[in-house]
Amino acid sequence: MNKGSGVSYIRERVKAHPKPADELLLTRIRDHSISMLLNFLNSMFDGVDDSFFELANHAHTNNEQNRYFEAMREIRIKRKGIENHFQQELARLFNQPPSQHKSSEILSDNVDADVLSLVQNDALEESVAINSMISKARANFSGSLLQFQTRVSSVYGETNEENAVNPLDPEHICKAFSDACIGLDIEIKEKLIVYKQFDRYVMGNLVECLEEANKIMIQAGVMPNLKYTAKKSRVTPRSTSDVSARPLEAQSDANSHDGAGDVFSQVQELLSALRNTPSDSSEQQQGATVGAGGRQAPPPGNVQFIADADLLSILSRLQHSVRTENLAEGPVVALDLRSAVQGLLTEESQKSGKATALDQVDEDLINLVSMLFEFILDDYNLSAPIQVLISRLQIPILKVAIRDKSFFSKPSHPARKLLNALAKAGIGWSDASEKKRDKLYEQIHRAVQRILEEFNGESELFEEIYQEFSQYLSREERKAKLVEQRTKEAEIGRVKSHKAHQVVEQILSEKIAAQPLPPVAVELLRGGWSRVMFLAYLKEDTEHRLNQCTKVVDELTWCLQPHTEVEARQRWVKVVPQLLKNLKAGLKEVSYNSAKLEHMLGELKKALTETFKQQSITSAQNDAPKPPVPVPVVIEQKLTPAAKTAVERQSEYEDAALAEYLAKVDEMECGAWIEFSLVNGARFRCKLSTKIEDSDTYIFVNRLGLKVVEKTRGELAHELRKGRIKALEEGLLFDRAMDAVIGNLRKMSGKAA
Repeated sequence: MNKGSGVSYIRERVKAHPKPADELLLTRIRDHSISMLLNFLNSMFDGVDDSFFELANHAHTNNEQNRYFEAMREIRIKRKGIENHFQQELARLFNQPPSQHKSSEILSDNVDADVLSLVQNDALEESVAINSMISKARANFSGSLLQFQTRVSSVYGETNEENAVNPLDPEHICKAFSDACIGLDIEIKEKLIVYKQFDRYVMGNLVECLEEANKIMIQAGVMPNLKYTAKKSRVTPRSTSDVSARPLEAQSDANSHDGAGDVFSQVQELLSALRNTPSDSSEQQQGATVGAGGRQAPPPGNVQFIADADLLSILSRLQHSVRTENLAEGPVVALDLRSAVQGLLTEESQKSGKATALDQVDEDLINLVSMLFEFILDDYNLSAPIQVLISRLQIPILKVAIRDKSFFSKPSHPARKLLNALAKAGIGWSDASEKKRDKLYEQIHRAVQRILEEFNGESELFEEIYQEFSQYLSREERKAKLVEQRTKEAEIGRVKSHKAHQVVEQILSEKIAAQPLPPVAVELLRGGWSRVMFLAYLKEDTEHRLNQCTKVVDELTWCLQPHTEVEARQRWVKVVPQLLKNLKAGLKEVSYNSAKLEHMLGELKKALTETFKQQSITSAQNDAPKPPVPVPVVIEQKLTPAAKTAVERQSEYEDAALAEYLAKVDEMECGAWIEFSLVNGARFRCKLSTKIEDSDTYIFVNRLGLKVVEKTRGELAHELRKGRIKALEEGLLFDRAMDAVIGNLRKMSGKAA
């Protein structure tokens, strides 16, 4: 192992005495660096929590699962203490910076085997992990480290190379974290996972901290001409072999973060490709504009790149100007952030006499956030009033992205979760006239207002607001589900009842129209037996009684017909008694008036008796000889089919055209959100609550679970054909926006190539 790659426990500190002006500069560097590192550490703890939770879910045994949950609980309990200890150690590194040449390695190539055998296996594994982090960071960020070390040493007054100092050396950062974790009571396997996350989130992003510190010193005139050619990058991409070589338990978290391919880096590459393409065509010129307007040349000698801290300050001024406006009013327009920031930079330059400019990373960030909000505010899935509110979050989201670029790759980032939650909640909101009285709109308005007034760069505010908003949504969704369930049950009952009336009416009308019936039979069927059939239809799911009831009607109408055949008359004698019993039992079951029932049955018996007597007379008459009936001569004629009328042809054409839209209606799923456009131009949003197959009826409810419209399958197809229905996407807003922006950039860069 090479010298300087091991963990160094530094005891000797430099007794430097900077000048008062330099002390102010060091204080600024210290505070800014500690703030960034603590943000990285905060993201790391979130990643650790996610990793252990995922590992526990995929554990093979209860003991393994309990171990991961215990480790997660232990880290949550001691997280605040680790953060405080880490912060104190970082402050001490700046107040009493260790000398770089005084290092004592705990591991080196020439360590004695006997000494090595004394080191416990756990401590050895931990030491190897720490050494690996240090070596990797020094290799990846060597240019930034050397540049920072040279400048900061001169500020401390140490111009001798042997006495050089570097408070942000990877060795010192790792040592500070290792010391902070001494109190963690977890096994080495879990501790190595913690170190792996520290390597990914903190050490992997240390270069940002170094470059920000370098910017601050350059602006202060500390070695501004010191050359540095290394590329600015975030986490070093891992090779496939590196990923496969990692322990299985660490890969699940890597898939959720590293697997995202460092989204911002992808966007930077695409924007760079657009900038480096000749803008011959207007389309390419447009792409170059989106990509920050051409190649960025190094600033002239009298122009300095603005530090992130100063850029955040400028954005806070812009945010304050938005905060003073009425949030609910105004157009849904994405701010031209680059022009706004550039205008304030120009004002600052005129006041201070020092020209400042945005570096390429900041320009790319501004362009990316602007493109995201352009998509969001063009998204028809958001109702206009909600779009107005979300548009006010453009500056806070940009500030979040500047401080923590994992925002683009991390679905669990608080700001990202809140943005998605606000958009999802607002998908069913459409009544702009009810803004002042609507609780949901009030909650979204309050969330945006708090962010604009209280956001100071810390993501904890987004998490707090997200939790509050989620709790409110959960309560409202529970209420809405109960209301929707009642609405659904009532509508199913109503539609089925209506269908039952239609079916019964159709059956009785056909039976009664088939032959003349005595008035008593018609009254009995329509006034009483129809209720028996109605209830039988409603119970059709569990009992097949409708067919039995229909059979009673068939038997009654048959018995009221004249029959001359002996077999038919014998059957009549057998059927009538049971028929009367069935009629009486069924009518009693539906609580038919008992006195009226006896009277009706008595009248029906008379009608049946009269029919039977009439059958005897008819039979005797039929027995007499009848004259032969002449058979008409049929002349066969060949008929040609009539030509279709224009109306028939138009009807066939419309049926064929409608089939496509009927298929789309069939694809609608319960829970899908729809926007209806009325003839008068008004629009309203609703959710498909249920499909009632028996009647081809679709029931739609609003976000409160109340019914707002009912359509048949055919009516929906016609509405679709006329363009009066639009399906809304309920997917995660930020994810859809990110996919759209990257897809558009790839398309543009492909055309440009």
